[in-house]
Parts: sequence; C-alpha cells; structure tokens
Amino acid sequence: MNKVSMVMGLLMIFQIGLYAQNYDKADSLYLLGNYPMAINAYAKVGDKRAQLQMARAYDAMGNYDKAIAQYASMVENHPKYELARFEFGKLLLRTKKYQAASNLFFELIAMNGGNAEYEYYLARSLQQEGGSGAAIPHFVKAVDKDSTHLRSLFALGKYYVGLQQKDSALKYINKGLRCYENDIALINLKALAYFNDGQYERAIPFFERLLALGENRPFIHQKLGYAYFRSWAFEKAKMHYHKLKRSPEKSAIAYSGLGEVFMKEEKLDSAEHYITKSIEERKVDFSTDYADLGRIARLRGQTKKALDYYERAWKENTDNPAFYYQNCTLFDELTTAPEPKLTRYNNYLTIYGNTMPFISERVNRRVAELKEEIHFNGN
Repeated sequence: MNKVSMVMGLLMIFQIGLYAQNYDKADSLYLLGNYPMAINAYAKVGDKRAQLQMARAYDAMGNYDKAIAQYASMVENHPKYELARFEFGKLLLRTKKYQAASNLFFELIAMNGGNAEYEYYLARSLQQEGGSGAAIPHFVKAVDKDSTHLRSLFALGKYYVGLQQKDSALKYINKGLRCYENDIALINLKALAYFNDGQYERAIPFFERLLALGENRPFIHQKLGYAYFRSWAFEKAKMHYHKLKRSPEKSAIAYSGLGEVFMKEEKLDSAEHYITKSIEERKVDFSTDYADLGRIARLRGQTKKALDYYERAWKENTDNPAFYYQNCTLFDELTTAPEPKLTRYNNYLTIYGNTMPFISERVNRRVAELKEEIHFNGN
C-alpha cells in the first residue's frame, strides 16, 4: 500500500469515527431531552436520519411550525421515505391541519396499501375534517387489512352504538374482545349497546365486569342502578344508587332513582323522602343564559329588558361580580337621579370590593363622578 492510499484510508476511518461520534452525541442529547443542542448536533451530520431526528426534536419541543417545515422538506427531498411522511401526517393531524393530513395518508396508502395504520389515520383525518360519513369506510378497510386493529374496531363500535344500531356495533365490538378480552373501552361499548337497546339484563354483566376490572366510576353505578331497577332486582338497584349518591354531581339522579325503586315497591314514605331529596339537590344555574339574553337585549337597545335579565342572572349566581356591574351600568342608563345610581354602585363595592380590579376601578371612578354631580346639584 502506498503512502497516498494509507493517508486516504486513515482519513476515511477518521471521518467515519467523527460521524459516529457526532451521532452518538446527538442521540444522547435527544434522549436526555436537550432538544436545541441535539438539533445543532444532528445538523452537523446532515443525513436523512439526522434530518428526521431534527423534525422529531422540534416536535418534542412543541415548536410545531419548525417541525412541519422540517418534515415538509424531508418529504420533498425524500419522496419515498414512508416513515417521514407517516410522522408528518400524524403531526398535521395533531395540529388540526386535517386536509393536508388526509392528503398525506392517501399518498401513503398509494405507496403501501397493505398498512392498516394508514387507513386508520386517514379515517381520523377525514372524521375531523368532515364527520364520520367519509371516515367509516376507511376504518372498515383498516379492519379488513388487520382484523385485530383495536382502535378501528373501537371507532366502528362507538359509531354504531351512537346510532343505536346494536347488531352492527356488536359485530366490531366482539371482534375486538376476541383479541383483547379485558379491554375496558370495548366492554363499556358492549354494555351500552345492550343498555341503549333496552336489553338491561344483558347489559348488567358487562357493567359489572367493568367494576371487577377496577372501573368504579359514577356512570357505571348509574347505569347498573337503572338496569337492575328495570330487571326487577330492586335491592341491587338500591345498592348502586346508594353508591352513586356519594358523587355530589350525581346525587340528585341517585335520589331520584331510589325514589323510583321505592315507588315501585309501594313504599311511598321512602319514595317521597328520596324524591324530595332529589329536588333539593338539583341546583340548576341559568345565570349565563340570562346574561346572554341580557346581552342580546342590550344590543337591540332594549335597556329595561336587558336590566331585567341581568338582575335574574345575578340572583341565580351572586358570586359573579360582572352580573351586578351590568345591573349598575344599565340602571345608570335608565335612571336620571344620581342618588339611586350612587347607592347601587356603592352596593357593588360593599359586596365585591376589589374582587375584580378592572371593574372596581370603573365603579370607583363612577362613584366619584356621581358624588361630584350630587354636590353641584346641592349647591
């Protein structure tokens, strides 16, 4: 071997070693979450894999604009690089660029039609873009390509449960359960498919199975309470309604359910007790609805009507200073005498003080103006 060949060989070994060293450093920085430095290190390498890692690093940082730009460059420069195109499509889906995402997944299916994941993500993109109608055939294709594709099976089961088409729903739910017998989401869908169809006795074992798997959630006790009630298993119905009432947001439903059970048993005193409790627990708040009506009336120039709605809103929810402030300003517009206006603004300061500084500042300014007006009128 001559000296030139030896030098060239040593130079090549050095370059390979430096290349590997740069990669090791970049990968280490990436794994440790030091994404900005990792990006700089990958940029020094510059090959296809390094460019992909840069896109991933931007994505991990939450810098989606740069991640999208990096992926777009890769897809343009390496049109057959499926992995980059796939990751790019998922990023576009996450960032709500649904049409661009669906276009990429259509391209991926054209490149590799046997991949169920491509059909699934295409369906997801189409679903977000325009609803389930266009998406469902692609969820079906995903299942055709992979009969164990759990997310597509769940999507189809959920879709048909929502339409209350029990048989179609069970077709896909049962396929999923044959592969993943303890999948909580699928068991829940199966329970709902029967429950929504009025087949309460058939729904019960699946809700009970959810409890056995640790899903001790209020809605399960609610469904079981009603299912046992409709199946004439009153003691079990009462047991689940008593468990449901431990959840404050569901207590009114629980008391109502208990009232129904005791009424069916002709225990009228108990039925009356629980139905009364249910009424007491129903804390319906229409304050925002009244406020919205007040805003509409104000836009129409109906000041008196707007004041009436805002007074109702405040009575529904006295914890909201904004409602009382609107009462003050509307009353101010309707009333000519400054004294009652001042009384109302002072009431605001007494009740709410500086709870909302930007409002209290306006109130204080108006109080000063009204006091000055009263002073000059007195002279």
